[in-house]
Amino acid sequence: MSALFSGLLVMLFAGNPQAASSPWAANEQGRVRLITGVDSVGDTGDFAAGLHFEMQPGWKIYWRSPGDAGYPPQVDWSGSNNVAAVEMAWPLPHRFELFGLQTFGYGDEVIFPLTVTLQNPGQATQLVGSVDYLTCSEICVPQSAVLDLTLPSGDGGEVLDNLLIKQYESQVPGSESDGLTLETLALAGTLNAPIIEATLRSDQPLERPDLLVEGPPGFFYGKPEVTLSDADRQALIKVTVGKGSLAEGVLDGKRLTLTVMDGDRGLERSWLARFGAGTEVSGVLAAPTTEFASFGLWTILGMALLGGLILNVMPCVLPVLSIKLLSVAKQSGRETRAVRMGFLASSAGIVTSFLLLAFLAIGLKQAGLAVGWGIQFQQPIFLAVMAFLLTLFACNLFGFFEIPLPSSMGKVAAGARHEGVVGHFMTGAFATLLATPCSAPFLGTAVGFALARGPAEILLIFAALGVGLALPYLLVAALPRLATRLPKPGPWMITLRRLLGFALAGTALWLLSVMAAQIDLYAAAIVGILLLLIGFVIWRSRAGRLRRGLALPSVAALALLVVMVSAMMPRPGGREAVAADDLWGDFKQVEIAELVADKKVVFVDVTADWCITCQVNKTLVLGRSPVLDALRAEGVVALQADWTNPDEKIAAFLESFGRYGIPFNVVYGPAAPQGIPLPELLTDDAVLEGLRQARGG
Repeated sequence: MSALFSGLLVMLFAGNPQAASSPWAANEQGRVRLITGVDSVGDTGDFAAGLHFEMQPGWKIYWRSPGDAGYPPQVDWSGSNNVAAVEMAWPLPHRFELFGLQTFGYGDEVIFPLTVTLQNPGQATQLVGSVDYLTCSEICVPQSAVLDLTLPSGDGGEVLDNLLIKQYESQVPGSESDGLTLETLALAGTLNAPIIEATLRSDQPLERPDLLVEGPPGFFYGKPEVTLSDADRQALIKVTVGKGSLAEGVLDGKRLTLTVMDGDRGLERSWLARFGAGTEVSGVLAAPTTEFASFGLWTILGMALLGGLILNVMPCVLPVLSIKLLSVAKQSGRETRAVRMGFLASSAGIVTSFLLLAFLAIGLKQAGLAVGWGIQFQQPIFLAVMAFLLTLFACNLFGFFEIPLPSSMGKVAAGARHEGVVGHFMTGAFATLLATPCSAPFLGTAVGFALARGPAEILLIFAALGVGLALPYLLVAALPRLATRLPKPGPWMITLRRLLGFALAGTALWLLSVMAAQIDLYAAAIVGILLLLIGFVIWRSRAGRLRRGLALPSVAALALLVVMVSAMMPRPGGREAVAADDLWGDFKQVEIAELVADKKVVFVDVTADWCITCQVNKTLVLGRSPVLDALRAEGVVALQADWTNPDEKIAAFLESFGRYGIPFNVVYGPAAPQGIPLPELLTDDAVLEGLRQARGG
């Protein structure tokens, strides 16, 4: 907004006794003051204010990222009373060019919107800001001022200056903007001479499209080259990237903050710069990572193969072990060819399922949605369907299946019993679905590399993961005598089937506990009762006490009710981190950078109720001495990020480290402000060493 408009408003309402502002602190280059949007402190816990600068003609101050020279205004609020925190927003700046230098800032007038959070809502408040700033024209002059503003207690009624504050709030860029769309974003050029390319579209002709880049120290960015098309409604913006002596590594793999703007309209995006990353744009700021920068595709494929193999012995795959054991045990005495075909079909089911997961991940990425390993377990409908299938598997192992189900359902629900190729294929597919809530060594790195790349890499790496998980099946297919020389089926087989049936029933109960955490305990209880009724109907039909013509419709109707209950129940607004001894703080409510600046060591545990590996880490490492004692030590803050339900902030936090699955643990500290990621499977030594390194001694 222009200085003329501000002046007219001040002239019209200069006598307004309700206006609250500090006196101007003036100098030859301009003046500065504090203003508020209210006449008194209300009971809401915060209020709107503004840091108001007016500059003499030809003089300017700087944006948060000043460019090639200068520094932004810095404010110390420690002298305030009844103020818990002050958050300052940055309106869109202007680009200034002088002697070939590119700088960003404000001339004439600007108001930085402030959000003042109170320690004691409703009580009188004194806002004191010690401001240091730089004014520049052809020369630069450092300035300082102490601004003091007091608000009495009251109802917090709005005043005229609130209009001024809101005018500049509308110029603060966010993840969305009316009429502006960032269509594509890519890193082109070469590794040592990259070029950032962005395509901007507008619902009206563009006038002065611009792109401001904020990146790691040592990198510098040239003036954008803009090419307009489509009646000036589309702009291709190219920015060359240079590298100074302070730059570490290359730009590929580092996180940038990009601000695209046209006049008073703008968008802000955080982006993990990758060659060929296409439209991978995130609206959440996070820390940079270069975890995969030194890995080639063949190395990652090897990691994926090994990670998939290790996944066979992870805790979440133990329920699937029942299907594997029974499948092997039933091969005794069979022909070698039949055994080989059965295990090849199971391997095909595993690999096909991984490829389907890859296509799903590609589709979610193209749609701009969050993607990650095991995120289907965040959906109650998926949990309900899996619990239903587990119930059918358990009933089959208990010997309840004597009713003539259709062949399609029979092969899905009783893949271990039907010896056809389709039955073995579905057994492999089902094993894959149950394996996805687990992570394993090398698997997180491989998945992270894949999801940070394009469709081709995702398909290759997920296929390698599938082959790794299928390797035990492929081994038996190559050496079928491993299965045919087992003891012949007998009474021991019946006992084994029943034990394994209880294992699958326990897995269904675990899924219901996850559903209870996601939506509602009563909804999960209703689903559990419906599943028991399904088992009861199948058992009664097996015993001949229920007409077989009614069995299938009854099972189908109950299964439909299971899905409807899980789909119709609303989710709670969010879950707070819960711990019996109050050790864990809520990751979403804490600023890690502030804790590290205060010399704290911060341990972050990203977990979920559906992640069995997470629970194993808690039971064997995080919940026992000596790690538990170290987390309770003075100067250590333990934070928990609960990803049981979808959460964009947690997803962006994981993505900033190139991770798309959990468990994930990272340690911050004075010696590690960017964080030290820990392995998926925690050990006492790994956690204690991470804490020591983050502390710096």
